Amino acid sequence: MNLSLFILSIIIMVCNLVWIIFLTPMVPDQEWAQKIFYLHVPLAWSGFLSYFLVMLSGLGYLFSRNLQYDRIGHAAAEIGTIFTGLVLLTGPIWATPIWGKPWIWEPRLITTLVLFVIYAGYFILRNVGIYRQRVALISAIIGIIAFLDIPIIFTSVNFWAAEIQSHPQMGMSKQPSGILSPFLFSLFAFTNLMFTMLFLKMKVLYLEDKEKNYV
Repeated sequence: MNLSLFILSIIIMVCNLVWIIFLTPMVPDQEWAQKIFYLHVPLAWSGFLSYFLVMLSGLGYLFSRNLQYDRIGHAAAEIGTIFTGLVLLTGPIWATPIWGKPWIWEPRLITTLVLFVIYAGYFILRNVGIYRQRVALISAIIGIIAFLDIPIIFTSVNFWAAEIQSHPQMGMSKQPSGILSPFLFSLFAFTNLMFTMLFLKMKVLYLEDKEKNYV
């Protein structure tokens, strides 16, 4: 089943990339840079969804002390951090031709970078050799607290004054249908990929815990 899910995810992602590269319309004032939008936003969505699972699994562990919740949180945190790292890489690719520079210190970028740094510390903690259950407890708490940054990221374009914002604030409902359809498919493709990676990573973590007699 894992192999079938993996193959299906690869097929969906290939179809997604073909649609983005060859079939999406070119926006006159952005041209090829605009196509990063179809990757950048779904990566952010999938990464934040992963962090939402980290928060839920953290709550589950606090109430149950069941290491299954910790494995879910660990797997989701790893995937969320990979996707958020890709968000921070694809953003400058779009920003360089549009803003004239790869990085601007504006609220949404800063709060996203803060989230990435928090999870960098999260993984450092997981590898310092602390007692297994203690690592799970501390990781659960960090995952819950870190999630508080995500609503700030989403609302940052409205929360701070417009003059210090650089991110566009146009809603997807205002986009042409030729842009909306591939965007929604890309959201589906990356969400599917995220869950596929989650299941596979959870399997690896389960085998590691089983080898160390934690299950």
